[in-house]
Amino acid sequence: MTTTDVPTAEAPSTAEPRPAPAEKSRRDHRIRRRTLAPGKRLPASRLIGPALFLALWAAASAAGQLDPGAIPAPWTVIRTTGQLWSAGTLPTDVLTSLERAAYGFALGLSAGVLLALTAGLSRVGEALIDGTVQLNRAIPTLGLIPLFILWLGIGETFKIAIIAIVVYIPIYLNLHAALSGIDHRFVELAEVQGLSRLRFIREIVVPGALPGFFVGLRLGVTGSWLSLVVLEQINATSGLGYMMFQAQNYGRTDIILVGLLIYGVFGLASDSAVRLFERRVLSWRRTLSN
Repeated sequence: MTTTDVPTAEAPSTAEPRPAPAEKSRRDHRIRRRTLAPGKRLPASRLIGPALFLALWAAASAAGQLDPGAIPAPWTVIRTTGQLWSAGTLPTDVLTSLERAAYGFALGLSAGVLLALTAGLSRVGEALIDGTVQLNRAIPTLGLIPLFILWLGIGETFKIAIIAIVVYIPIYLNLHAALSGIDHRFVELAEVQGLSRLRFIREIVVPGALPGFFVGLRLGVTGSWLSLVVLEQINATSGLGYMMFQAQNYGRTDIILVGLLIYGVFGLASDSAVRLFERRVLSWRRTLSN
């Protein structure tokens, strides 16, 4: 046998096997689908916008582009906040505003949920309630202040009542819409399974209506702060709105900005708390936000 006839061992191939066309197509499709999502959530993303606004405000004040009499610098507002806190007036005003907002929000939340459940789960309840609520929604709530003062007096009661109205309307509208939007196939499935009324509400109605409820809750929380700033300027002796009204009389724009920033911090903090609670409760949902 000649040397040319001796078989030679082939070197093992180190190249990876090529994917089948169908597998490659599915993998490329998954990659394309992933790029459509917003992406990973940025840490403390909701604070980036306010931080940028404060940075621009500080830069414009330092460059002399803003009139200190009209828009004081951030460090001036911080110094004024410290002075008001040391004097003891700011803590009292903050606690008073928190108390009014809490009472009005609790009353409005209870009324909104109760009315929405009654109207959303009963045709009779819907006939009696929904039209009245829609009429109330069309009337400017702050326009009811003179009438409520005549009915309830000019003390704390009418302020809490107005806040409750501002809160209950968005909660009712969003919760009622969520209840009305539950797929009827789920209702038929519950009837086939023989679920009781209580189990139907617990296992079908509540999970289906929670997303709409949280939307209304966020709007209600924001509405409570928006109405409070107006109501505290009417025959009030304490509160952030009263503090801002007094500062207007003396031309203290720094104190007015202190009140506005505190309202903004309260609004952002309460909205963030509701969003966090919503993500915990609705962790089973797969949405763009998570």
